Amino acid sequence: MQTSGNSGTLSKYLFIFTHEVGDIEFYPTYSRLVKSQWKPYEELKAEQEKQLRNIIYYSYYNIPYYHRLFDSLGLKPESIRTIEDLQKLPILTKSVIRENWEDFKPLHLNRMKYQEETTGGSTGTPFKYRITSHDRFLSGAILYRGWGYGGYQLGDKTIFLAGTSLGVGPKPYLVKRFHEIARNLRKFSSFDMDDKGMRQFVSVMNTFKPKFLRGYASSIYFFARWLEENDLKVHQPMSVFTTSEKLYPQMREKISKVFGCDVYDGYGLNDDGVTAFECSEHRGMHIYTERSIAEVVDEDGNQLDHGEGRIVGTSLHNYAMPFLRYDTGDIGNLLEEECPCGRGYKLLKEICGRSGDILITPEGKAINSLFFATIFDEIMSVREYQIVQEKLDRIVVRISTGRDFDQKQLQDIVRLIKARSQGWNIEFDIVDRIEKTRAGKYKYVINKVMSEQSHGKLSAFPSS
Repeated sequence: MQTSGNSGTLSKYLFIFTHEVGDIEFYPTYSRLVKSQWKPYEELKAEQEKQLRNIIYYSYYNIPYYHRLFDSLGLKPESIRTIEDLQKLPILTKSVIRENWEDFKPLHLNRMKYQEETTGGSTGTPFKYRITSHDRFLSGAILYRGWGYGGYQLGDKTIFLAGTSLGVGPKPYLVKRFHEIARNLRKFSSFDMDDKGMRQFVSVMNTFKPKFLRGYASSIYFFARWLEENDLKVHQPMSVFTTSEKLYPQMREKISKVFGCDVYDGYGLNDDGVTAFECSEHRGMHIYTERSIAEVVDEDGNQLDHGEGRIVGTSLHNYAMPFLRYDTGDIGNLLEEECPCGRGYKLLKEICGRSGDILITPEGKAINSLFFATIFDEIMSVREYQIVQEKLDRIVVRISTGRDFDQKQLQDIVRLIKARSQGWNIEFDIVDRIEKTRAGKYKYVINKVMSEQSHGKLSAFPSS
């Protein structure tokens, strides 16, 4: 027992030391964040707005694009002092950033410690951005605090099952091993989820004995289903952390049942810093205030106090590339009530999906991807599925099936989908497996109709 305690202490010290090599303020920042989560919302908001004024002032005088934008709108830095004042600015889109890339460079970028990153590219072409070293380690401190809701402490054994957006991918062996040892973790790729890969993952789970399992919601869900279908047992973690994809109720239930523990969902974007984590109350995800401002807005860009809308984010510490009212492409449902856990943050009931996860019927009805989840999660002979809306009146149902899939089940799928829209022409594509995105994520729904059109008023702002 004493040996185990010493091992845990050494892992924690090595974990902290490794992070502080990159940012000496890492552990003090983490400790401060652990305490700040209990502040009332009014105090958290006041701290947010203080940092907002700093980043606005900096952006106006150091980022050519923002200087030009503010002048065109007749605004000065002092025009934006509160979160509500952000509504004076238009929504920032990826296309605007790409078209004005050079003008998003700070005047003194060469003096900064930063690196270039790319998003996972789940919606198409990966998106390039810059992030300062300080903001990157702040992101890590916030992440570890969020895992703490499920019992995590710095240096605890953790296994990842994910893709490139979570840092899982091909790296030189020595780099990978150093990273794994220093952070006390193991990483497995969501691209290697064939039978051989799954069995190797089981072996490592049972020998490494992680306290926590983290990864893409779909990857962990598929692993849980595979374990159940093959009647295999693995080491039981304390908690499972899902992220990067929508976690459907059926997925949560299956993961919790197979691994015998609670599932904690999370939402995070490194480009604009918006982050939210679910606590043990499971009433929604706490929207963190220390690194960014998250707004939920209607189609005109107006902030909502509650309800469903587009999530836009403003980064507060990334001086290498500040994002002001950045369109995440995600749709979230903001709650009015507070969480009984006592934390002061506002709550996201759920991430409803990306704008492309909503299908539009010829009758003009919006169909959420959850509708299809309720159909296919009841048909055990369908291993994987993907719905592609090719045209307004045409959808392709791509499925990977087991041996017991039959014509009656095919007819049942058609009947259930037709109940939502008689106008849809349904085609089936039976495949061996569903292709993942470049980041190793799994897209349940692809709306090609919406991707070919603008997303309404939010993305209609001029690029210069």
